[in-house]
Amino acid sequence: MAKIIEYNDVEVLRKELVVLKHVSFSLEEGEFAYLIGRVGSGKSSLMKSMYAEIPLSGGHANVLGRELIGIRRKEIPMLRREIGIVFQDFQLLTDRTVQQNLEFVLNATGWRDRTDKENRIEQCLRQVGMENKSYKLPHELSGGEQQRVVIARALLNKPRLILADEPTGNLDPETGQQIFALLRRCAEEGTAVIMATHNLALVEQYPARTLRCEAKALHTS
Repeated sequence: MAKIIEYNDVEVLRKELVVLKHVSFSLEEGEFAYLIGRVGSGKSSLMKSMYAEIPLSGGHANVLGRELIGIRRKEIPMLRREIGIVFQDFQLLTDRTVQQNLEFVLNATGWRDRTDKENRIEQCLRQVGMENKSYKLPHELSGGEQQRVVIARALLNKPRLILADEPTGNLDPETGQQIFALLRRCAEEGTAVIMATHNLALVEQYPARTLRCEAKALHTS
């Protein structure tokens, strides 16, 4: 299987301070991995480094075939188009319907044909069980429904990698398990997934590769 991520002895920087050092790990196509650690341990910074939001130094860091250390600014949009990002706080446009939220992303990433856009939006909403809610505004949806829309948004450009930052953190346990199941299914269908979580009960109940941020280091198991 193809390597989606390969970090080798990398430092993750934030405002010129080292957040994580000697980071080495890889992730294969279709692999699911948890990212755990206390608040402030570097989980979000590590994820942001993967889509070139914050810098790296030393060693070697490759995501989706692109070398991240010294990546040129013009290469970043194409890297991000291949990555789906799922946020804990949804980050949906509150004044637009579900359909318009997803169409906004497609417009921003170069889709032009209206029929193609409508078909892709319908496919992604069906994939997350939200095909009948496209006309709704975000405030008309439950937290779980909003998170399903966020996953649909992440899937629009058929990403090879999904980064989910505490996607179940604001949800009740039952809804959180449904969102987790959706992400596991994405991995089963070939998309690599890294899910940051504080829910250690979920990690124990559904074992998978685990990356742990602690004491400015990344530990793998």
